[in-house]
Amino acid sequence: MSLDIGVVMDPIAHIKPWKDTTLSLLLEAQRRGWRLHYMEPGDLYVRDGRPLATTQPLRVEDNNDRWFELGEATQTSLPDLDMILMRQDPPFNAEYVYATYILEKAEREGALVVNRPGSVRDSNEKLFATDFPQCCVPTLVSGRADQLRAFVAEFNDIVMKPLDAMGGANIFRVSKDSPNTSVIIEVLTDHGRTPIMAQQFIPEITSGDKRILMINGEPVPYALARIPKEGEFRGNLAAGGTGQGRELSDRDRWICGQVGPVLRERGLYFVGLDVIGDYLTEINVTSPTCARELDAIYGINIAGQLFDALLEMRNRS
Repeated sequence: MSLDIGVVMDPIAHIKPWKDTTLSLLLEAQRRGWRLHYMEPGDLYVRDGRPLATTQPLRVEDNNDRWFELGEATQTSLPDLDMILMRQDPPFNAEYVYATYILEKAEREGALVVNRPGSVRDSNEKLFATDFPQCCVPTLVSGRADQLRAFVAEFNDIVMKPLDAMGGANIFRVSKDSPNTSVIIEVLTDHGRTPIMAQQFIPEITSGDKRILMINGEPVPYALARIPKEGEFRGNLAAGGTGQGRELSDRDRWICGQVGPVLRERGLYFVGLDVIGDYLTEINVTSPTCARELDAIYGINIAGQLFDALLEMRNRS
């Protein structure tokens, strides 16, 4: 069976092919004989109510020097694609929101969009975790300086971060004795205009920030623990952390069991949970990563598992 697969992503020329999860998805789709159609968010448009895109045929290689080749651009009706992978990275700005609106129109006309655009739009990766307070450390989302300072005073050692960043950007560890607390709050909240997230600091970060990949609500049985570099508390690979494979613990599986049914209900087919110690910290719904690292460590094929699950679901509908 040959399918037409669209991918909406940031410029493919700028990815790091040795670690890029989107590339692993495209390589697996190509191995299956599926046709790939490449587009960037700015290529999406609507004409007379029809969701369309300027797309280019794409060929990919598992080659760190030359990993893609694009063909001639053409106009494509998005509902004519069998599946569309939405793999645009944050920040979740107006351009991102407009892309979800257009892809949602394609979904209503029969295209399978992974992940469901409306659910991506409505599931902020930081705030979504607060839907599962039983899985989290004490957490505050607020833009009020008095509330944030009181939270610092209550728990002494906390982390503050914006709601719309990724890769460990603009994350601060703050203690009640920090002389910079007020300025950190001013900068992160834009002087109270924007809410941020504050969480009790989790000392187990020294053992890694675990990325658990979820496929249609079920966990891959291994996590990638991202270990902070010396002198750093952020485990993100983009912040210099190193990855180690881990089997899921009983607590990890319990957290997955709490979150998984909601992911299935929302059509969030491929998601990354971030777990530090015994606690859920974020739910990544836009473009979860770490598949290539886990594939290499454990000899598995996460992209293949995802496509098998999507095809089974598609055939049932």
